[in-house]
This record gives sequence, structure tokens and C-alpha cells, in this order.
Amino acid sequence: MDPSSVHIPENVPILVVDDESAITKMITHTLNRSGYACMSAGNANEALDLLTENPFDVVITDVRMPGMSGVDLLKTIKAKYNTDVMVMTGFTEEYDYESVIMAGASDFIHKPVSFRELIIRLKRVLRLRYLMIDREKINRKLEENIEQLVKYSSQLESTHQDLQYAYLDTINRLVAATEYKDEDTGDHIVRISRYCTLIAEKLGLPHETVELIKLASPMHDIGKIGIPDHILLKPDRLTKEEFDIVKTHTTIGASILENAKADVLKLSHEIALNHHEKYNGNGYPGGLSGEDIPISGRIVAIADTFDALTSTRPYKDPYPFDVAVDIILSEKGQHFDPDIVDVFIGSIEEIGRIREEVGRMESASLADFMWSSRDIASGLDKKISTER
Repeated sequence: MDPSSVHIPENVPILVVDDESAITKMITHTLNRSGYACMSAGNANEALDLLTENPFDVVITDVRMPGMSGVDLLKTIKAKYNTDVMVMTGFTEEYDYESVIMAGASDFIHKPVSFRELIIRLKRVLRLRYLMIDREKINRKLEENIEQLVKYSSQLESTHQDLQYAYLDTINRLVAATEYKDEDTGDHIVRISRYCTLIAEKLGLPHETVELIKLASPMHDIGKIGIPDHILLKPDRLTKEEFDIVKTHTTIGASILENAKADVLKLSHEIALNHHEKYNGNGYPGGLSGEDIPISGRIVAIADTFDALTSTRPYKDPYPFDVAVDIILSEKGQHFDPDIVDVFIGSIEEIGRIREEVGRMESASLADFMWSSRDIASGLDKKISTER
């Protein structure tokens, strides 16, 4: 689901906190004229008093104030209330974006405040907030479906068809939940399914296995439900601590799908857990190597990497098709199973057709190509020649 299509109700309650009354008056006046229900406080203690009586969606707070600072107010709010916090300050030498975001802020605004920028950033924070609310509704429905699956499992023979529909419905809802984290329309998971199906067929796997991979592979990133948005959607290079958090999406996904009764959900569990393992043993979470990595994980690894390389991500523009292919080849026997790389390269024309058929893929020009900061940091740019 595209976050820009999320419905934001009218008169969303906003609290502005600043010890300079002229600033709070200007901001509250601007936001009230823009359709928000805005209140103000002159310091952190006043803000906390108001929060005990009013369910604010967003608090916009200055950092440097008498008494409790805006950062301490931020931490108190995040510990006690389901409220987003936007921080504003003119003291950028003392408070940087990353430290404030890691403290729990939803956004960071420099003073003097541009009202146009403030409203744009506030709308973005509210879109993500209501997107998460919608996702929680899906999760509750998902739990109901899983309970229904357990109930039906004791009547498998007489309710076989109902179970099949229920399994597929659960898959669709699980995948929909992960897509709320991204502005991708869902084309990514369709491409992953088709790439994996093609590779599995070319490897000569049994028809039943191919069909299970087709259905299960879209759930490879289901665990990203548990990764904070400010890390998952970060446009810059991740810190070590942030990357360690991202890596947990494999075990989170496996936890969501563990103890499944249906074959398709069992395979989904296997894929969610193992699709970031590397053939040389340097992957995660288990550090498995070679054929100790389930074939499903080895297949999804190459399909997911290729689609990420050729797609827009928060931290990069799409890479040219040929550069992505060269990266896959460079990782043969390292990241990827050599046999699967050979099958992938041998099927590259079909891979290219899938890429063009599913979604509006941006055309990446080699002349305009630039490496992402993450790939430069990893040294990938020195391994691959982009000269043609």
C-alpha cells in the first residue's frame, strides 16, 4: 500500500511546546488554519500536564527550554504515550539528526522554522502513524485467521478446500502487512515470486516444491513488520547498531511463522529465516554455508538481491541491469550458490522480461549511474567495473 494514500482524519490533535510564546502562537495559528486542532505549552511540565488529559497524535517540541529539555520530554512521552514527537532546534552543533531520531523522534526540524516544510514533514509523520494504525487492524484480522486455521486443522479431510482458501488468505494478509513498510505497490513481491519460480523450475525441482516456493517466497521479509520505520526507511548508511536491528527481521519472520501446520507456511518459515545466509558462511542469522542452507533460502537470496539492486530503495536509485548482473556474478560462490548463479545467468533473458512486465521499473542509465553510500562503504564499487 502506498503511504500517500493513507487517510488522515480531520482536526488531528497537535501539541506545540516552546518557551518562546511568539513561536508557539505562529505555529499554532498556521496549523489551525491548515485544519489541525492545535494546542500549545510553554515548557515540558505544561506539556505533560496537557498530555494526561488530551490524546495528542503529535507533539512538536523545541529542544532547549527552561527545566526539562525537549529531548528529555521526548523520552518521557515515548515511554508513557502512543504519541509521535517532532523535535525542532536551532542548536544543530549540539543536537544532530541521528541522535534525536535514535532517541525516538519521528522527525527533526531546524530553526528558524519554515511553515511550509513543517506542514510537509507533519503530513509525512501522520501518514506513517495512520499507516501503522491500519497495519495493526490487519494484524488483528490475521490473528483471527490463524485461530480459524487451528480450528479447521482437526477437520482436515472434510474441510480441505476451506483450509486452502484460508492458507492463501493468511499469506495475502501477511504479505500485505509487510508492504505497509514501503511505498512499493506490491510489485516487488510479485517479481520475487516469479523469479524464484523460474529458478526452481530450471533447477529441476519437483512440481510440488516449485508451487510451494511460488507461494511462500513473497513472505521472505515478513519480519520487517518488527523493524522501526526510522531505520528501515533511512536513506543514509546504517550504523552498526541499526544494521544489527535490521538483521533481526529474519528471526522475527521465523517467529511469526513457527509451528505452522500447512506446508506453504512451513516453507515460508524456512525462507524468512534463511534468505540472508551466504554460501561462504558469512551471512545471518545462523552463519550457515553451502548446502546447509536450505535450497529455498539460496534461491530467494539471489532473486531478492537482484530485485533490490534494480529497484529504487530509500538509500539508492535503481542500478543498471548489467551492473546488477555483474554484481551477482562477482558473488558466485561467495554470497550465492554457484549452481543457482549459473541457472540465473542462463535464464537472464527471461529474468529481464519478468522485470519489465511487473511494475513500472525505472530505466537506469549507465551514464548516470552512481554507487550508493552503503555499497561504497562495503567496497563493492571497487570489485565491479561499470565501464562498457
